[in-house]
Amino acid sequence: MTSAAELPARAPSLRRRLACFLYEGVLLFGVVMISAYLFSSLTQQRHALQARHELQFFMFVVLGIYFVWFWSRGGQTLAMKTWHIRVRRTGGGALTQARAFARFALSWVWFVPPLALLWALRPVSGSMVFVVTAGWVLLYALSSWLHPRRQYWHDALCGTELVDSKPQPRPPARRSAPSRA
Repeated sequence: MTSAAELPARAPSLRRRLACFLYEGVLLFGVVMISAYLFSSLTQQRHALQARHELQFFMFVVLGIYFVWFWSRGGQTLAMKTWHIRVRRTGGGALTQARAFARFALSWVWFVPPLALLWALRPVSGSMVFVVTAGWVLLYALSSWLHPRRQYWHDALCGTELVDSKPQPRPPARRSAPSRA
């Protein structure tokens, strides 16, 4: 008999996945702020450019721990639970920590290409950073329509998929006829 995790599931709509993406950003704002405060307190950082690269590496590690932990322990971050989206191995099954880390590393395709372009074009304005990054994110998200199962390409590369995890409605309970005594 096939378990529920191994059954084919449909991908959540692009709209739901992008809403989850935005909500994840809101939640991560708190994680990043607390982590940056911890880093600056422990290193006695007095200026934003002091130990900048160390802070960036620290943030990469913190975000990696956050995502790998949640994806390998149930397949959902807090935002994914809210939007009823789960990440799993292609075809079913939980992610190992190694696969979750591979997905985390490959998911930087959301940000690295536009940031590399902006770095090459510098100096740039804040509005240009927003337009180029938002344009790339939208383009990359829309490219999932080219995938046969509507998955993001970094998921296809690391053997994972996003699936709908909405709770199924339970059929109404049958009422037994009252006994006549």
